[in-house]
Amino acid sequence: MPTAPRPSVALDPGPSLIGPERFSPEHRQRLSGPGMRTFVAVANLWGLTEDQRRMILGMPPRSTYHGWVRIARTHGSLRLDLDTLLRISAVLGVHQALGVLFATEPEAIAWLRNPHSAPVFGGNPPLVLLTCGTQDGLLSVRRFLDAARGGLYMPPNSLDAEAAALTDADIVFS
Repeated sequence: MPTAPRPSVALDPGPSLIGPERFSPEHRQRLSGPGMRTFVAVANLWGLTEDQRRMILGMPPRSTYHGWVRIARTHGSLRLDLDTLLRISAVLGVHQALGVLFATEPEAIAWLRNPHSAPVFGGNPPLVLLTCGTQDGLLSVRRFLDAARGGLYMPPNSLDAEAAALTDADIVFS
């Protein structure tokens, strides 16, 4: 049975990823509410304190932080600055990477909260670096996890424990 042709729908591609319009007030306003709502959901999942949340966001005053959360929850008009949006983006990238690397949320949260031997963490839990208040701390954790997702060093987790080691017989040339 023939199907009717679909009408052409023009999708708005949004601002260029490399042009200056990505920094426009309109673009930041479009991202701010959803970004803040998602940040709060991740912070709740991770069990972050208010001070940890504020440190991640660059230490805004308490009233400012609570105002942002209130406006975002009510879908009001919110326009965060670039620094805050970058910090939220880093947290969302960390959360996504944890979801790829760990089979369960409790495992991912345990990774954040337990001491880590990688030099970047200095024996501290990754959460310490995430909540140190700097963009560099946030981005260092994100880069570490992105590298782990790409196959670089990452301590074994439950998914790795079930994987059998490969042998020369497993390699097939065709």
